[in-house]
Amino acid sequence: MIIICEKCQARYRLAENTDTPPIFKARCSKCSHVFTVHRTDTAIQPLVLDETSLLPEGHKIIAVCNQKGGVGKTSTAMNLGMSLALMKKRVLLVDFDMQASLSIIFGLNNQAKSFYDLMHTPEIKFSDVIKKTKYPNLWLLPSNPNLTLLNKKNINEKDFEHILRNKLEIIKDEIDHIIIDTPPSIELFTLNALMASDAVIIPTQCEFLSMHGVSHIEEAIKTVRKIKDKKINYRILVTMFSGENTAAKVIYKKIKDRYQDRVLDTIIEFDVKMQEAQIMNAPVVEYDKNSPSARQYLSLANEILGKTS
Repeated sequence: MIIICEKCQARYRLAENTDTPPIFKARCSKCSHVFTVHRTDTAIQPLVLDETSLLPEGHKIIAVCNQKGGVGKTSTAMNLGMSLALMKKRVLLVDFDMQASLSIIFGLNNQAKSFYDLMHTPEIKFSDVIKKTKYPNLWLLPSNPNLTLLNKKNINEKDFEHILRNKLEIIKDEIDHIIIDTPPSIELFTLNALMASDAVIIPTQCEFLSMHGVSHIEEAIKTVRKIKDKKINYRILVTMFSGENTAAKVIYKKIKDRYQDRVLDTIIEFDVKMQEAQIMNAPVVEYDKNSPSARQYLSLANEILGKTS
């Protein structure tokens, strides 16, 4: 049985138990709203309340964030986007990082127009900025050096935190999923990505400093929830994992103990094929679909969409 919070629409799964009365009170773990549940099956009672899906039906924008660099944000954005495209979803990747790593991997030079040009050149439209990649169902909104000026020009404007969301509204209905790659900082770029998103994936290696970055993003998400008055689901994705590394296994257990159901089941292993794919400017799911990381990113796409295979 699934119950839904009346206030924020968070969804929760109930487990079987014969000892619970047919009517009981539940408190939403997201917005703290207390509501009455009428059980339709006398053998059901609530588990710990939490979202059952990272990306509920009708939600489509995912930000990939961590305050620490080098944890696989760009690789995750690219390969998740490619995996969804292989599943016949129309996907837009947004390179919202001044380093433009995602744009470089797709072979775009600094001359490609970026979100900055879309914002500050009136005659430029989305169709002038978005690039169709060579892969079916996959588009890219590139970054370029001008993006560094976005913070300087927009930080003092009213509602500066909504500039990305407002632009994505123009094209959202034409796309199945939008995935935003963010820089390793919490400033205008990451804040805008969070404000625009329905869900957040936080990649992390099994190391102390990367975990520290997770906690910073988690706090930022809680703050954004209050500003937006809207639920943002988030999940933690363990990346570059080595099962032979004792320290990594210990830290993974700490991550699971601390974040519990917030940790995605899919783990992205350390894989030399991923490094080879980056050299070849290709997603690993295209470069070597049988490699461990390729299979894992395809599994991640299924997990996010709530599929079992």
